[in-house]
Amino acid sequence: MPGTNLTREEARTRAALLHVESYDIELDLGSAPEGGTFRSTTVVRFSATTPGAATFIDLVAPSVSEIVLNGESLDVANFADSRIALPAVQAENELRVVADCAYTNTGEGLHRFVDPVDGETYLYTQFEVPDARRVFAAFEQPDLKAAFRFTVTAPAGWVVVSNSPTPEPAGEGATRTWAFEPTPRMSTYVTALVAGPYVGVFDEYANGDQRVPLGVYCRPSLREFLDAEAIFDVTKQGFDYFQEKFDFAYPFAKYDQLFVPEFNAGAMENAGAVTLRDQYVFRSKVTDASYEMRAATILHELAHMWFGDLVTMEWWNDLWLNESFATFAEAVCQAEAPGSKWPHSWTTFANQMKTWAYRQDQLPSTHPIMAEINDLEDVQVNFDGITYAKGASVLKQLVAYVGQDAFFQGVQAYFKRHAWGNTTLPDLLGALEEASGRDLRTWSKAWLETAGINVLRPELRINTDGEIESFTVLQEAPALPAGARGEAVLRPHRIAIGLYELVDGALVRTDRIELDVDGPRTEVPELVGRHRPAVLLLNDDDLSYAKVRLDEDSLAVVTGHLGDFADSLPRALCWASAWDMTRDGELATRDYLALALSGLQRESDIGVVQSVQRQVKLALEMYADPAWREEGLQRWAAAAEEQLRAAAPGSDHQLAWARTLAAAARTDAQLGLLAGLLDGSEVIEGLAVDTELRWSLLARLVATGRADDKAVDEELVRDNTSSGQEHAASCRASRPTAEAKAEAWASVVESDKLTNYVQEAVIGGFQQPDQRELIAAYREKYFAAVKGVWESRSHEISQQIIVGLYPSYQVEQATLDATDAWLASADPAPALRRQVVESRAGIERALRAQAADRAAGERH
Repeated sequence: MPGTNLTREEARTRAALLHVESYDIELDLGSAPEGGTFRSTTVVRFSATTPGAATFIDLVAPSVSEIVLNGESLDVANFADSRIALPAVQAENELRVVADCAYTNTGEGLHRFVDPVDGETYLYTQFEVPDARRVFAAFEQPDLKAAFRFTVTAPAGWVVVSNSPTPEPAGEGATRTWAFEPTPRMSTYVTALVAGPYVGVFDEYANGDQRVPLGVYCRPSLREFLDAEAIFDVTKQGFDYFQEKFDFAYPFAKYDQLFVPEFNAGAMENAGAVTLRDQYVFRSKVTDASYEMRAATILHELAHMWFGDLVTMEWWNDLWLNESFATFAEAVCQAEAPGSKWPHSWTTFANQMKTWAYRQDQLPSTHPIMAEINDLEDVQVNFDGITYAKGASVLKQLVAYVGQDAFFQGVQAYFKRHAWGNTTLPDLLGALEEASGRDLRTWSKAWLETAGINVLRPELRINTDGEIESFTVLQEAPALPAGARGEAVLRPHRIAIGLYELVDGALVRTDRIELDVDGPRTEVPELVGRHRPAVLLLNDDDLSYAKVRLDEDSLAVVTGHLGDFADSLPRALCWASAWDMTRDGELATRDYLALALSGLQRESDIGVVQSVQRQVKLALEMYADPAWREEGLQRWAAAAEEQLRAAAPGSDHQLAWARTLAAAARTDAQLGLLAGLLDGSEVIEGLAVDTELRWSLLARLVATGRADDKAVDEELVRDNTSSGQEHAASCRASRPTAEAKAEAWASVVESDKLTNYVQEAVIGGFQQPDQRELIAAYREKYFAAVKGVWESRSHEISQQIIVGLYPSYQVEQATLDATDAWLASADPAPALRRQVVESRAGIERALRAQAADRAAGERH
């Protein structure tokens, strides 16, 4: 609906007209146990620069019963198309809106969840990007900040948490009322409400005279697994680090972290009331990489309290600045904060974030970091690898360029200058220029206003004595993918070159040269006359954002010794380069498999191990020559079993290989091992076959036809939790029968009853690479249904379906042809077109990689 999709021009016009003072919001949630709708009463006070002008306020609701503007009732017909028309505002205004708003099961607006363990109802809000309007009437744009006072009526015995500290509830009988104090000025999208019989653990952050109350909440069914002390430890490290670096005290009255069910994202930076997905409350054994990821998420959201909540973007084209800064901040805090358990965070950043960015930046939808956001639909599909990971990578390079001290001095000035306000990119760059003395306009134009990724390659000449006669860094700007806007450009890079030698079997850095690379060729005279080391690594320490290639001799050494780098970061950089070469068809999938089988045996960083395990599986399923694929999959499954049995009992590596085998098992013996681990007839020393691992084992057995509905039902009796129900739904959708696929498809595409998490689970079970022939017929059904899905479902739900059910495993020209025919005839909205075009690009890439793997097989 046009009214739901606010445009930037509409927002600019409204911002020029209005100044919003406050909202008083009364919500009656007494209906929550039954669901349906709840009563929302909003009183908003605002001024206008042009009395008599018309404007509108946003609301997504089934019905409105009362609209009163400045004491005068307006016809409820003024509410249409997700807006309430305000025909003639005065200089000072008070608007009252009474509406019946809807609980959701999509993770947007006010999400309602019933825990199957206790039968209780749990609520939470998720408002970014434009969903506060699903709960109260709002001027839904980030630059119309206001103070918010929430008054909430809810069942007695509930806990109610919002941005302000929780007051004592009042009232008698079946319900109670919580009257919160007004918030500081903030944007609508960072307001929050969490309500239900949650349980909390409490602590305090103390620094001199400063005291900040801390709370951690979850459902009672997860309380036994809530390691609140570890969460508080990370949080306090973040408070110490950020307050020192930002030179600005934490700006809100308290800091609660609430682990909530069926949360679509990782977390949300609601001011003083952060919501996080409750999978971060680990109910089974996980590796240290999962704890590191949770800590990164905690720090990311804490950084947003300053960058995003205290100082907020004016419009969504600067979303990247919010997310890039928080992503950079989480990594630098983990790397530098005293007592951090993950000082190797830049390894994880290179291994995961940069890989995400490189993948996103090679899609037809690639865009400058500072993207053009014309409307809300644009921004909703822009929470991507460029907005988060490429932006953070570029900020890391900016820090190297201006110096970390100057960078944080500029940030300090920025917070002091713009506290509680809204900004644009020039406001930050201006503060950084003042602090560093550097002109950043050229840097900004090259890095923030252009799309695409550069490639850095070494060009060197070695004499007969093994000395370097010349060394040049070549920079390439590959053409942007077809359909992408703009032109490829060369950029200035600040990089390091690492020199590595084999010392007692380990690759050790013996020297490092830091330099600026600009233009197509950059000579490096510092290397001339030196003995050629075993490995020359461009972009060592990962200072810049670029794809890196190794020279032939370095590649040969790395291929044989990738796991032998003494430090984790150069290993991660080489793993990332090998993966990128595989995706680009420069390294055959069978050769990437050989590299993984050799290198993973000696890889100590568990995060890198798990990333490479996922990438090998993807490469074999998508990038391998179909005629060789089965051989590669069998080699991988055999290696997974071998590594599982060889791993130290109880280690993270043992668990990672167990999960890999659970996804890869193919032979009767391997599937028999899975069944034995599940029923207890097989035991591997130290391996805890706990709840989550049991579901992983069962999922493979069901998908291969080795376990049936009865086995799923029995497992669900053991684990009749929301997570168990999601696993069971995925298992049922994965059954290798036409009936199971038809049932799964109908539940997702032809019905809208599934919750966001159950729908996601069903889609994951439906899409099985070993069942390509079984699901091939759904390609035609997909294109017949996808536009209707987009037009009838919410953003989160439709995106799950559009991306998740695209025929990604039908890697053939016919899929490209079907996609092109649909794009030409369906007239899709830009955001829908983008999602389908991105999925199409995956088929194109897979076809190229398969051809490269086929050619390698012929050469071998």
